[in-house]
Amino acid sequence: MSRSTPRVLLTGFEPFGGESVNPSWQAAQAVAAAPPAGLDVTAVRLPCVFGQSLTALRAAVAETGPDLVVCLGQAGGRPGVTVERVAINVDDARIPDNAGAQPIDVPVVPGGPAAYFSTLPVKRCVAAMREAGVPTALSNTAGTFVCNHVAYGLAHLLATKIPDARGGFVHVPWAPDQVPGGSAPSLPVETVAQGIRALLLAAAPEREDLRVTEGATH
Repeated sequence: MSRSTPRVLLTGFEPFGGESVNPSWQAAQAVAAAPPAGLDVTAVRLPCVFGQSLTALRAAVAETGPDLVVCLGQAGGRPGVTVERVAINVDDARIPDNAGAQPIDVPVVPGGPAAYFSTLPVKRCVAAMREAGVPTALSNTAGTFVCNHVAYGLAHLLATKIPDARGGFVHVPWAPDQVPGGSAPSLPVETVAQGIRALLLAAAPEREDLRVTEGATH
């Protein structure tokens, strides 16, 4: 990156699906409040709404002029922080978004490519979080809800408008207070934030990824 202090845009979502909090936004705030050394981090909250989320993301990118964009979203049920490898060009909502919209088999970008790979060094990011002691994995699906909508919209924006910037999407688990009694996997927000700090430090200077296995059979 050309600047001595790289600019990072970190986004999280507002609560959705009846929840009162969203750990993706809590983690983004925590990282921005105590960023990794040598990085200028701005956190922005996105609405959990198809269309509006991308409008807010584009505005944040225009305002901050980032070198690196990492969007966070909640993936309840996953046991660790998961770095998304690919985003697909489809909205297919199992539940309504926060505005009541529930698109079915609608492209994120009409006429856009079927999919985009993340421009983060995804395996390097996973390795950095593991080294920091944070449960993590590489994921090959960001779903088809607003998270994937933002992941694809970000990738399309970077590819068509600001190719010198890089970015990608990361899912975080539920926070412990969202799963009373430990009925499902969760991670403390500060543990997630520590993982994201390690990810940013790995991603900011590196374009080349590690050549290690992170594949899945299903």
